[in-house]
Amino acid sequence: MNPGSEIVQLRKDHHDAPQPSPTPRVTLVVPVYNEEASIAIFLDRITQVITDIGPSIRFDILFVNDGSRDKTERLILAEAVKRDDISLINFSRNFGKEAALTAGLHHATGDAVIPLDVDLQDPPEVMVEMIRLWQGGAKLVNARRVRRDADTWLKRVSAGSFYRIFNALAEKPIPRDVGDFRLMDREVVQAIRQLGERSRCNKALFAWVGFETEEVTYERPPRAAGESQWNYWKLTKLALDAIFSSSTMPLRIWTYVGVGMAFVSLFYSAFLILRTLAFGIDVPGYASTVILVLVFGGLNMFALGIIGEYVGRIYTEVRQRPLYVVRSHHVAPKADL
Repeated sequence: MNPGSEIVQLRKDHHDAPQPSPTPRVTLVVPVYNEEASIAIFLDRITQVITDIGPSIRFDILFVNDGSRDKTERLILAEAVKRDDISLINFSRNFGKEAALTAGLHHATGDAVIPLDVDLQDPPEVMVEMIRLWQGGAKLVNARRVRRDADTWLKRVSAGSFYRIFNALAEKPIPRDVGDFRLMDREVVQAIRQLGERSRCNKALFAWVGFETEEVTYERPPRAAGESQWNYWKLTKLALDAIFSSSTMPLRIWTYVGVGMAFVSLFYSAFLILRTLAFGIDVPGYASTVILVLVFGGLNMFALGIIGEYVGRIYTEVRQRPLYVVRSHHVAPKADL
């Protein structure tokens, strides 16, 4: 046998031998705004969960500081000095949670990404099942709340109404009671990063991209510390952004209303003509005239409001302003950002 052929065969066998796969890495994206009371509690809980999962998965934690005015930034930096898995992005001002979450997805480098809240209403223990399903082939693992006893009655009712209205109008419905807390494979994150909307509702974008999806359930606990930065005005704005950025159905509805009103007006006009020919002219009625003017005026103003919502969002899109401005960026040694 030719000695050279043996060498070639040995090299080929070595090349074809299975190589040890690198340990998969998960990036936790954590938007924060005035959350100084929650940072230490959150890190203690996350560290325990990471320890329980073991070395089969590597983790890095990416905080996105959305213009906090308290000690949030200093507390995170102090923890980052002690450990090598914490990174921090600081915004120049408050841009909102949707922008903060978008920035986290843009800078996350893990094989999978899990956004979660620092207040621990997204229980980190749920990540164990998320990761299991991801390793089983799922590209997107949603976390659905089965109970929301920690929320007020009004918030539960308003949230339920939002999901019903959104799914009735949107081209792509979103799963009910699923927030931003979910696991996304790198492939999903790359697809979301290609979406350039300025008026964003990320949970709608997560549903829009598709991919193989699994679901886990959990009970939503109360906040671990601090107070929520969300109020009903912000929630209403987010709901409107979600609806108007995901569907043109509100405009189409007013096309149907206009057609319906045209037919009603035609039939009523025909009725008046026939009645006049048969019985003569009545004394004009003040009340009916005022009612018609008020009804049609109100409908016109409401329709103009719907159109204005879309025009405002078109204006936001054509300006092409960035979603956020980064003031500073602390990169963890192992995060490879």
